[in-house]
Amino acid sequence: MKYIICEEPGRFILKEKVIPKPKKGESLLKIDRVGVCGTDIHAYGGSQPFFNYPRILGHEVAATYIEGEAPGFVKGDALTFIPYFNCDQCIACKNGRPNCCSSIAVFGVHIDGAMAEYVVIPDQFLISGQGLNYSELALVEPLAIAAHGIRRAAVNSNDIVLVMGAGPIGLGVIQFAKLTGARVLIMDINEHRLSYCKNELGITSIINPNQDDVYSKLSQLTEGSMPTVIVDATGNQRVMNNAFGYMAHGGRYVLVGLQKGDLTFNHPEFHKRESTLLSSRNATREDFNYVIECIKSKKINAKKFITHQIQFDEMPQRFDEMFSPENKVIKALINF
Repeated sequence: MKYIICEEPGRFILKEKVIPKPKKGESLLKIDRVGVCGTDIHAYGGSQPFFNYPRILGHEVAATYIEGEAPGFVKGDALTFIPYFNCDQCIACKNGRPNCCSSIAVFGVHIDGAMAEYVVIPDQFLISGQGLNYSELALVEPLAIAAHGIRRAAVNSNDIVLVMGAGPIGLGVIQFAKLTGARVLIMDINEHRLSYCKNELGITSIINPNQDDVYSKLSQLTEGSMPTVIVDATGNQRVMNNAFGYMAHGGRYVLVGLQKGDLTFNHPEFHKRESTLLSSRNATREDFNYVIECIKSKKINAKKFITHQIQFDEMPQRFDEMFSPENKVIKALINF
């Protein structure tokens, strides 16, 4: 079978090896689609935390069931899977939070991922496709990340939610925040993505830090109250640090984005607001099932995010296209 490995930052190589054999409790899957996400781009660029080289990337997956004995699955079934392999033994796992397992192995980050024609996956992580097509299934994982962030923030219809970053995860956050009935504001410097939010998602409260004084614009849009929930989906240190000053009193700040540096904020300002700071890591089976139900019921149109597709064999030569601003990529899929 063919696979593509990132040997070092900036270098992909197409190679071949034998098709893996599943052991008891595992299943063999044929990969059909892999979504390109910020984790892959940062790994390729050498700026992804928790990462070692060489590594096969890819964790946003749509696949076909080929071989195994997983209950409820037969050969030919379309499916996806939870790409965060947890230990079931640590305190987080025992408390129902396997997404932040202390010894988690994320597929395509800590261990080799889905940019291969076939993979072997433990049965416990498989998710039935439930009638979704392959393109929709490839979007379930990133949408689950977004849904988990909104669930962490306990967003409700009384909230004003500021979403910082209009990449694929941020766009998902917007969609799930809207489903709660909350009012949603978006901040980004990419005019194409801001236009997408306005024209495709109906977001009219838009802030561009290159053009607006952020604090003044937020005060204007919220009539002085400021956002009750802030969700970072940028992974940009400066943006993340600045946002502490944008919160309403009693506000919640959820970090979905990830960067390598320190967070810094003024303690008295944070304290007087009785602010809540939360990180949001990965997603749970509950989030995956919620996303699938939202797609099935047409509350979410996953395919709307897909703007670019490339063939697997072309990926090493064309990967740079996936994050070139002039190509205006929202979400790219690799097709096998």
